[in-house]
Amino acid sequence: MTPEEMDEIRPRLEAFAAEMLGTVKRRDQRAKGELYVRGLMLDGKRKSMQPMAERLGVDHQQLQQFISSSTWDYVEVRRRVSRWAAAHITPEAYAIDDTGFPKDGYDSPGVARMYCGALGKRGNCQIAVSVNLVSDHASAAVNWRLFIPDSWDDAASGDDPLLAEAIRRRRQRAGIPDQVRHKEKWRQALEMLDEVRGQWELPGLPVVADAGYGDATGFRLGLTERGLAYAVAVKGTTTAYPGEALPERPPYSGRGRPPRPAYPMPHSTLRDLVLAAGRGAARTVTWRQGTKSGPRNPRADMRSRFVAMRVRPANRDIPRDLDGSLPECWLLAEWPPGAAEPTDYWLSTLPAGTPLRELVRIAKIRWRVEHDYRELKDGLGLDHFEGRSYLGWHRHVTLAALAQAFCTMLRLDPKVPAPA
Repeated sequence: MTPEEMDEIRPRLEAFAAEMLGTVKRRDQRAKGELYVRGLMLDGKRKSMQPMAERLGVDHQQLQQFISSSTWDYVEVRRRVSRWAAAHITPEAYAIDDTGFPKDGYDSPGVARMYCGALGKRGNCQIAVSVNLVSDHASAAVNWRLFIPDSWDDAASGDDPLLAEAIRRRRQRAGIPDQVRHKEKWRQALEMLDEVRGQWELPGLPVVADAGYGDATGFRLGLTERGLAYAVAVKGTTTAYPGEALPERPPYSGRGRPPRPAYPMPHSTLRDLVLAAGRGAARTVTWRQGTKSGPRNPRADMRSRFVAMRVRPANRDIPRDLDGSLPECWLLAEWPPGAAEPTDYWLSTLPAGTPLRELVRIAKIRWRVEHDYRELKDGLGLDHFEGRSYLGWHRHVTLAALAQAFCTMLRLDPKVPAPA
């Protein structure tokens, strides 16, 4: 956004920032918060503190002090942003995802050598997990956690006291709280959902996620325990029984413990179940309009062919009912025209009567996360933070999310020119 464009919308930005920063008690801190958000929104290749301060015409120490050492609660700011988003964008799902921030050194909190989507390979990076409120038309990244690898957890250092002490010193330099430990990303996602639904009082919505989360049985079970439906991507090698399959109790010989009910046939992979149903079971579905039109698709319809069937996912971690049966859910598979076999698979606990188009639309709604990450990184400097503190990182991403929410508010108002 140019300085001239900023001048036009600045009164609205000041009002919005005042509302979102309303729990920050000191007036000067609220003013610095609005200043920081303005710096994130102004044009510029880098959105780290010194370049932002130069564009804003202020001493960068003001921004540094506000992010690193002042007293304000970023969690309360997130709560306000999330409740604004829930009220204004009519969200239809929670989208869970993570994104990587490439780093050169090893002192930034949580940095380690691991797979980084931004690099497309393993590299030195931080990983952030986010909860996004999404609809087909708008979205907001409302909660964030920094993933802490086991190399940053002295409790995971085994019996090596020297390594444990080195990790403790490293954590202390980065200001990582003692209770923050290495935890799988899917467990962090469940904790964040508990926070937004319990403490922030957001509604119960279906959850969508890629296979990095959907393949974790514990994640799917955790969502069900919380009463949350889901439509999550999984690998085609995931195993299941057909929905109509029923366990049988083997004959009892009268000696020893009576045998438990069991399915008489072995389970299959999702891929094999769909292939057995055949290409003829696929139906063409248009789930939304895209942006790329052409002579054959002037409306830019997003369209493909899908197979939907009821299945019972099967592995040793899924609890069975007293009769030995496994829970039933949807298997959705995308089988594009001309493809030799399905390309993508989802498991979903949306109601059994859900129409196919709605099932596809919710499963596919995760595309909004790609928009969020692109806008947050390319336009609002999400990954430009150069500080080395855990608290500073969380404050920076919170203010980037606030800036994104403001951009969304402008886009929702047809009378106001908004950034693309």
